[in-house]
Amino acid sequence: MKISRLGHACLLVEESGIRILVDPGNLSADDAFSLKGLDAIVVTHQHPDHIDAARLPGLLAGNPDALLLADPETASQLTQSTWTSNADGLVTTLGPVTVTGVGARHAEVLPELPRIANVGVLVAAGGGPTLFHPGDAYEYVPADVDVLALPLSAPWGKVSETVAFTRQIGAQVVLPIHDRTIAEPAYGLYWGQVEAHGGAADARRLGQHDSTEV
Repeated sequence: MKISRLGHACLLVEESGIRILVDPGNLSADDAFSLKGLDAIVVTHQHPDHIDAARLPGLLAGNPDALLLADPETASQLTQSTWTSNADGLVTTLGPVTVTGVGARHAEVLPELPRIANVGVLVAAGGGPTLFHPGDAYEYVPADVDVLALPLSAPWGKVSETVAFTRQIGAQVVLPIHDRTIAEPAYGLYWGQVEAHGGAADARRLGQHDSTEV
């Protein structure tokens, strides 16, 4: 499995010849929106840092055959194209690869704010590693995760919760996402705690445009 970061929470996952783009938002790199040959575009929730409405039409035009998969609220809002609603436990098959929905709700930002839908995804192929991209939630803890894409900083999180979530998931490999909210001089204050206390055997500090294979 090859995993490429394309800024903030956006990942390109390539496995067994299948190419899946997750969460192309307004903090994502321009490269994410010029991709072609995608088999699926997945959106975990409606916040603009996970889906950029301004750049999305160009991405869709360049990938007319891609499956479009999103949480139910986002799927109902994106009326320009046909989106399939994702849900907790729903398995979508793309050749040898499966995309499984995880969870239902976004983490609480403030008690006064309603919690929108958020459906994370497990991406896996038989015999290969399983990647978990949780969107914006630490609430849901699927089993048998090999690679965790870890939201590192958000208005809804704190470092103790980030570390506790990493431990709960128990993935061998952890890499950061959702981190463009952190100034570079302060980055180690967050990632250092994950490295020291998260329990992952392989904590890979990927930059905004880095790739890795697992």
